[in-house]
Amino acid sequence: MAERRIVTTTPEETQECGRQLGSKLLALHRGATVCLAGDLGAGKTVFVKGIASAFGIPPRDVGSASFVLVAEYDTTPLFVHIDLYRIERSADLEELGIWDYIGGEAIVVIEWAERLNELPDEAVGVRIEQLSETEREIFITE
Repeated sequence: MAERRIVTTTPEETQECGRQLGSKLLALHRGATVCLAGDLGAGKTVFVKGIASAFGIPPRDVGSASFVLVAEYDTTPLFVHIDLYRIERSADLEELGIWDYIGGEAIVVIEWAERLNELPDEAVGVRIEQLSETEREIFITE
């Protein structure tokens, strides 16, 4: 697996980095899973807004799914945003049914993916580190 490293200095650049990944996923014409990791405030949701924009979803329509947990968007293919921030137990994961989305035709983006017991096979890994107030270092493993 190859890893790319990108440094962004604005939220717009972080979002654009996500849009580029989203465009690449869309071009694959098959389902995919993106597992995002990073501290609170690192820019994970900004990155998700970028991925979603490649599907024609306006950034304002993508919020932190922390209280919704699973948000589906009526796109082709289906775009699913999952946020595991509030998940504390493995049993909670089973109740959410997130594994029903993974491995199918949908593009699934999971924030706080490190809370999964195991990462999905062939998932794209994205780790975002906050370097300063404005700088983010994004590692994408494909």
